[in-house]
Amino acid sequence: MAEGSAPPPGSVPRLDPRHYEPARVPYEVRRHAGTPDTLAVGRPGKVGLLELAFERIGGRTELTGHYQKSPLQIMRPLYFDPARPDLAVTFLMSTGGGILQADRLRTDIRCGADTAVHLTTQAATKVYRMEHDYATQLLNLSAGPGSYVEYLPEPVIPFVDSRFYQRTVLTVDAGATVVAGETLLTGRLARGERNAYQVFASDLEVRRPDGELVALDTVRLEPAGGGVAGPAVLGGHDVMSSLYVLSPLAPAARIADVLHEALAGRGLLYGVSLLPQDGGAWLRLLGSDSRACAAALRTAWDAVRRLLIGVPAPELRKT
Repeated sequence: MAEGSAPPPGSVPRLDPRHYEPARVPYEVRRHAGTPDTLAVGRPGKVGLLELAFERIGGRTELTGHYQKSPLQIMRPLYFDPARPDLAVTFLMSTGGGILQADRLRTDIRCGADTAVHLTTQAATKVYRMEHDYATQLLNLSAGPGSYVEYLPEPVIPFVDSRFYQRTVLTVDAGATVVAGETLLTGRLARGERNAYQVFASDLEVRRPDGELVALDTVRLEPAGGGVAGPAVLGGHDVMSSLYVLSPLAPAARIADVLHEALAGRGLLYGVSLLPQDGGAWLRLLGSDSRACAAALRTAWDAVRRLLIGVPAPELRKT
């Protein structure tokens, strides 16, 4: 197990805090720890668990393992991508409507060899006001040899006074392709709420199956602790999106060029960098129009899809 990683599924009981608590919580978040005067950590409904396993069976990818504990759940995978009828489209959902203080959420997704999986959320992740403690969300996603995996959730929206830490670990075989995206809105923009949360912290790690760390992207936003609107932070923008493309199907420089071309002329602030080991490229963009940023991210996803597997991105309708 890699240093700082959560225990793998089955190594400890699911409801043991060692399973659902992050092995390390950043100080900026941890300093808000406390005992809520409502439901505390570990009480019914406060620990959400989701475990999914996908395997290629016959001509398509099937869900072969499934465990869920409210508030996390899914419906059965769908197969509506006309260009990739083998691809299992899976919507990750929550019955809680959002993330509350003292919530601890963990999702483990294993995509076996030669699988094709698209993962997304049904709606934006709302992180509500917190008076005691904080909330955490862990995602461990592994992609086996020859697999093609897309993880493109809707945005995270931290509400006023929220305290949130999310950790995403992508364990990617050298022969696998993973396209993963993340978007943060700085608050309920339509209500004029911007950067009113107490702290938003995020870590995204890319590892190989032997635990080798390939890349680490760390975000720490604490509006009252020095500001988040200046250079090298949000730069006065309201939306931050990232797209990570890990693949052996095209040279990393070519992936980076395609990402650049997809966003050129859109009037957004963005940058593209190569990932280590010629493993791919990643994009970060900033803007203040959430619809424009969403459209740009979709264009980038569509462009790398056409490059890597030769088909366009499907239309995903969500209600």
